[in-house]
Amino acid sequence: MIKLRIKEIALEQRPRERLKAKGIDNLSDSELLAIILQNGTNGENVIDLSHRLIASFGLDKLNLLSLTELMKIKGIKLGKASKLLAAFELSKRVNSGKICEKVVKNPADIASHYIEKLKDLKKEHFIAVFLDSKNKIIKDEVISIGTLNSSLVHPREVFKEAIRNSANSVILVHNHPSGSVEPSDEDYRVNKVLVEAGELVGIKVLDHLIVGDGKWNSL
Repeated sequence: MIKLRIKEIALEQRPRERLKAKGIDNLSDSELLAIILQNGTNGENVIDLSHRLIASFGLDKLNLLSLTELMKIKGIKLGKASKLLAAFELSKRVNSGKICEKVVKNPADIASHYIEKLKDLKKEHFIAVFLDSKNKIIKDEVISIGTLNSSLVHPREVFKEAIRNSANSVILVHNHPSGSVEPSDEDYRVNKVLVEAGELVGIKVLDHLIVGDGKWNSL
C-alpha cells in the first residue's frame, strides 16, 4: 500500500485544517493524536502513525505507558513520547480539578479528586492532605510509594510535613491498584499508628480514604 506524505494529502483533509474548518469536536481520535504528534516518520505520515498507535494500543492503554515504554514503539522517540505524556498528564489534571484552597466539608469533597488522580497508578501511593483551622486545603504531599506498610509510612514523615506546613489537621489518602477499596489488616494497623501519633502532636487525622476503580471507602 502506497503511503502518502502529509504534504501529499489534500489540504482540507489535514487534521489542523479540519480543526479550523469543522471544530475540535468533529475530529477523530487519530486526528487529535496527529495534532499532538505534529509529524510522522520516514515512510509514515503523522495520520498513519496515529492510526497505528490507536489500533495497537487504544487511547486507554496508550495513556498508561511510561516514557520508556512509549519510546520502544516504532516511530516514537523522546520528542513524541514527551508530547504524549504531557497531553495525558494535562488531561488528568484538568479532570481531577484543583484541590489546594478547597474547603473540605466531608470526605466526598476530595475523594473524587484522588479517584481521578490515582486511577492509572500501578503502585500504592500514600498521600497526606494538610488542612488549616478552617478545613481549607493547604497542600497535599506524596509520603510513600509502594505496598502500604508501617515501615514505608512512618508517622515522622507525615507529621514532619504537617508541622512544616502549619497544618491544623490532615486527611490521609491511598489507592489500591487492584480497584478494591476494602481495607486490609495492614491498612488498619497503619491508620491506628498515625491517628495515635496525630493525637500526640496535636494534629488530628480527620479521615483516611482508600480509592480505587471509581470508588472510595473511609477508614
